[in-house]
Amino acid sequence: MPELTLQTAQTIVSAALKTAREKSFKALAIVVYDERGALKALASEDGTSLKRAEIAMGKAYGALSLGVGSRALHKMATDRPYFVAAATHAVGGQLVPVPGGVLIKDAKGRILGSVGVSGDTSDNDEIAAAAGIEAAGLVFDAGA
Repeated sequence: MPELTLQTAQTIVSAALKTAREKSFKALAIVVYDERGALKALASEDGTSLKRAEIAMGKAYGALSLGVGSRALHKMATDRPYFVAAATHAVGGQLVPVPGGVLIKDAKGRILGSVGVSGDTSDNDEIAAAAGIEAAGLVFDAGA
């Protein structure tokens, strides 16, 4: 069974940052978790605000915990706020239900991990995450 390697996680981070710079996004924090929820990579660009990494972690960990991209979690938070509040509690507070938390999948649709990005608009965060995942030759699922 393939797993998300450190090298792949680093490729995702590098490509996401490259995309962010090409598109003139604000400074980003990017986190990559493997399918177990173990931290594989974390980078915060110069100029990110103090807690951007933790927000990125909440986007990625929440997506991984519930098995859907954080765009879907955002819709759930609007449609079923009590469920999302309970789920946030269940995952120890590490759930940020806004776009920017993206599942990493293989070609067969198996979840390999997740990426969380924070620092610009949620939509731009998601664009950077998706670009990083695609650059690694994997499939992204933002929950759209």
